[in-house]
Amino acid sequence: MLAACGGGGGDGSTAAPPPNNVAGFAYVANSSSDNVSAYTIDATTGALSEVAGSPIAAGDHPISVSVDPSGKFAYVANTGTSNVSAYTINAATGALSEVAGSPFAAVSSPHSVQVHPSGKFAYVANGGVTPSSVSAYTIDSGTGGLSEVAGSPFAAGIFSRSVTVDPFGKFAYVSNSTSGDVSAYTIDATTGALSEVAGSPFGISSIFIAVDPSGKFAYVANLSDSVSAYAIDAGTGALSEIAGSPFATGGVASNSVTVHPSGKFAYVTNSGTGSPGFPGDNNVSSYTINAATGALTRIGAPVAAGDQPISVTVDASGKFAYVVNFGFEGEDVPNGNVSAYTINAMTGALSEIAGSPFVAGGRPRSVTTTRKIQ
Repeated sequence: MLAACGGGGGDGSTAAPPPNNVAGFAYVANSSSDNVSAYTIDATTGALSEVAGSPIAAGDHPISVSVDPSGKFAYVANTGTSNVSAYTINAATGALSEVAGSPFAAVSSPHSVQVHPSGKFAYVANGGVTPSSVSAYTIDSGTGGLSEVAGSPFAAGIFSRSVTVDPFGKFAYVSNSTSGDVSAYTIDATTGALSEVAGSPFGISSIFIAVDPSGKFAYVANLSDSVSAYAIDAGTGALSEIAGSPFATGGVASNSVTVHPSGKFAYVTNSGTGSPGFPGDNNVSSYTINAATGALTRIGAPVAAGDQPISVTVDASGKFAYVVNFGFEGEDVPNGNVSAYTINAMTGALSEIAGSPFVAGGRPRSVTTTRKIQ
């Protein structure tokens, strides 16, 4: 059986990944080649091997990829065609097959897609309208097809760039980069409909948001070279900035953040200036997370990545981290790549693995993984 990356205990505690979680597959959305690269993950080394038949066609300018918790389906947000491609995942090979009815309509320029922890719903941040919105869909458990939830789309801020759901499926958060805030919602467990949290939107200069596996903290990557940390009110979903936030990243522009499945570590991608000859930092900052407060403490110096690292994820085994490198704007780069790292289980430090970086498609923008449960 396969399951998507994620975790967190029902009592709100943070636990290490179950020992039977081993690396499965990785998927990368390639924005300029209009396709999705699929890889098997070597469970021992973390190396990537492209799946037979990869890359798989998507819509115009695919920019985000997400996998449901059962590992049965994958979803890709296509900004150019304003829709969502849906695929079934072959549990043995990781190959993708487009589901009947795909692609499914979104609103305008969807920039992010996220599947609910229950696997019942999917959420899409639509960045191409002002104000922006978030679309909500029910997922057919048999086919993976999407049906829009009553009342969808739901209002968000301006230029919605990222959507995430807390690990218990109670709250959804959308980062709005132009209005510089985060919209917070409660999720109806039956219908998937969204209701904005009191006090939302929260004034946060944001581009990407992630929630830790305990559901206690949210982390926001800011283009102002920092990552902000917030406590989540367990009852309401409201966000409160924690002491010491924002935390420095040491990068020119911080544009993606992820939390380790154990809840002990966080990783932030820091891109360069976006132009040839001005490489900037192009690295990944690593942090330990204070389990009581959510505060971040830097783990050594940032680790080098490729040109314009733009998305980061940790596989569900907690052993490996993957970063997609977009490449400099204006350069003729036919293929981007994926930097791969092993994670020190005690310290959280990253070490690039042999063979990294691995070839992806044109201008990769998003990476996600699945796990195998044995």
